[in-house]
Amino acid sequence: MSTWLITGGAGMLAQDVEARVQAAGQRAVVLSRKELDITDPASVAAALAEHAPAVVVNCAAWTAVDDAEEQEAAALAVNGDGPRRLAEACRETGAVLLHVSTDYVFAGDATAPYAEDAPTAPRSAYGRTKLAGEEAVLELLPDTGYVVRTAWLYGAGGGNFVRTMIRLEGVKDTLDVVDDQRGQPTWTADLADRLVRLGEGALAGTAPAGVYHGTSSGETTWFGLTRRIFELLGADPERVRPTTSEAFKRPAPRPAYSVLGHDRWQAAGIDPIRDWREALDAAFPALPKD
Repeated sequence: MSTWLITGGAGMLAQDVEARVQAAGQRAVVLSRKELDITDPASVAAALAEHAPAVVVNCAAWTAVDDAEEQEAAALAVNGDGPRRLAEACRETGAVLLHVSTDYVFAGDATAPYAEDAPTAPRSAYGRTKLAGEEAVLELLPDTGYVVRTAWLYGAGGGNFVRTMIRLEGVKDTLDVVDDQRGQPTWTADLADRLVRLGEGALAGTAPAGVYHGTSSGETTWFGLTRRIFELLGADPERVRPTTSEAFKRPAPRPAYSVLGHDRWQAAGIDPIRDWREALDAAFPALPKD
C-alpha cells in the first residue's frame, strides 16, 4: 500500500481524490492549509518527512481569479511558490508530484482545442501565477512531475457554477447566462479518477511525465451548460436566456475559448475524460439541490 498526500484538503477536488485513492486500496493523507502551508518550506518538508508519500497531489491553490488582479503577489505565493516548494521536497524524497493547473495559462483566443504543448500566454494575474507553478514543477521534476490542467470544475463538495445554477433555478423566473465563452464542464470525480490513474502510471513507469489536460470531452458555453442543468431539473430550458461577457464585466478577463485537447493521455495508456453531457448526467443525482 502506497501513501498519497493530498494538499488543499478542504476543497471539492481534494475530497474526490481522497475517495478515489481509497477506492484504489491506497492510503490517503489529506491536509488542509492549516495542516500544510505549501508556501512554507519547513511545513512542506515536515509533512513529507512524517508521511513519506509515494505521490503528492497538489490541489491547493489561490482560486479567487478577480482578487488576484489586485493581490498578485499573494496569489503567486500560493500558485507559484507553493508548487516550487512541493517540487523541491519531492525531488529530495523521490515522490511523484501531480500538480493541478488551469486553462487560464492560455490566451483564450484560439479556434481549435489547445494542445498540451501549445504556447502559453496568460492574460490575467491568476493565469500568470498558475503558469509560474507549472514551470517550477516541470523544471525541478523533469521525470516525476506532472501538470494536469483543468477547467470549469463542479462537484458535490464545494461551491461551483453548476450548484449555483441549481439554486437559482428555484428562485429566478429567468436567468441571463453568458453564451460567448466556450469550455468543458468537468466533474471533479472524473478528474480525480484520471489523477489517480496517472499517479499509478507514474509509479509503474508507464506514464511519461509532463503536461496533461484533465477536462471533459466535447464543449459548450455557460448558457448551454445551464440549459442542460434546467433540463435535468425538469425545468423549462427556455427560462435560460443568452447574454454576453460584456454584460458581466469583472476585474480579470475570462478566456473566450477554454477548450483543451487530450492527445497526451494516449502516451500514458489512459482514456481521456468522457463527454461533458454524459458526465453531468452521471453526476447530477449526487449534487445537492438546495
